[in-house]
Amino acid sequence: MSKRDYYEVLGVERNASEAEIKKAFRKLARKYHPDVNPGDKEAEAKFKEVSEANEVLSDPQKKAQYDQFGHAAFGPGGGEGGFGGFSDFGGFGDIFDMFFGGGGQRRRGPVKGSDLRYNLEITFEEAAFGLEKDINVPRTETCGKCKGSGAAPGTSPKTCPRCNGTGQIQYTQSTPFGRFVQSRVCDECHGDGRVVESPCPECGGSGQVRKTRTIHIRVPAGVDTGSRLRVAGEGEPGERGGPHGDLYIYIRVKPHKIFNREGNDVITEINISFPQAALGDELEVPTLEGKVQLKIPEGTQSGTFFRLKGKGIPDVQGYGRGDQHVQVTVVTPTRLTEEQKQMLREFAETYGEKPAGVEKGFFEKVKDAFIG
Repeated sequence: MSKRDYYEVLGVERNASEAEIKKAFRKLARKYHPDVNPGDKEAEAKFKEVSEANEVLSDPQKKAQYDQFGHAAFGPGGGEGGFGGFSDFGGFGDIFDMFFGGGGQRRRGPVKGSDLRYNLEITFEEAAFGLEKDINVPRTETCGKCKGSGAAPGTSPKTCPRCNGTGQIQYTQSTPFGRFVQSRVCDECHGDGRVVESPCPECGGSGQVRKTRTIHIRVPAGVDTGSRLRVAGEGEPGERGGPHGDLYIYIRVKPHKIFNREGNDVITEINISFPQAALGDELEVPTLEGKVQLKIPEGTQSGTFFRLKGKGIPDVQGYGRGDQHVQVTVVTPTRLTEEQKQMLREFAETYGEKPAGVEKGFFEKVKDAFIG
């Protein structure tokens, strides 16, 4: 069964702000939470659905991917890492606190920013020897106009009058087991403990803006497709004074026309003629650092490998360097002159062979006629 649009699940417009998405999620989560609907499988399924939608739409990077590619951005599993289990990042921690309390101070403390992913494609040679370059990374940054407060210049956020800055409201609930004092997120400040009466015109009161940042990176020698580089502190900014997240760079190496990689070794294939294989020769062979001379001994068979020590790829951890292995293939000619054919026939006769196409002598023809 196909998934519903995440915006439809939360009941918000595609241009909804982070605050609107957060508010819609919490409203639906309270409605469908399993503890509020014990034994109701339909409510449980809806709770998982809104939690999944919130996990994507509340994350700026995932939201951008979803806006561009829809559900296909996250593969069959519904996202990088899937949605098989809930984590505090998916909003379950907030909902748990909302029903069972204990989250006021923890939620209001500094929170590290989200990590970012950047896909980088490089050439075979760049992977072998490393490189330095600048990359442009779109990310959320602290608003320079309000310094992250969300309030217009000359003003400042006020303590929420409804929860007195705690971010939560306590209420008493009567159950068959007695009366319980529980907490829920303040619907006035949405758990922040502060309210902005005069929002900053630059960021709309969020305290953050989207910008593209140029970051200088160094890719070490020896990386391969699937390698991951971490650039500390270049992810999304934290909340309430928390540190930035990290930037993770995922490497993809373009295929090369003549080189193949196996571990830290490089494999190359070259063609040689039959005379070169039989008599031997000295050839120029391409390597990552230019051409080198390779001696082909006489009598070389097709498929033979020759090793060029230290001509492979440096180990990414700095433990030496691989080799280059050159495989030779003896190529059979397809177009021969009559003179070349005759020379091969004479060569074959020296081996006692008589290949097809060699004309029989008179006595051989008579012998075949009588025997046949």
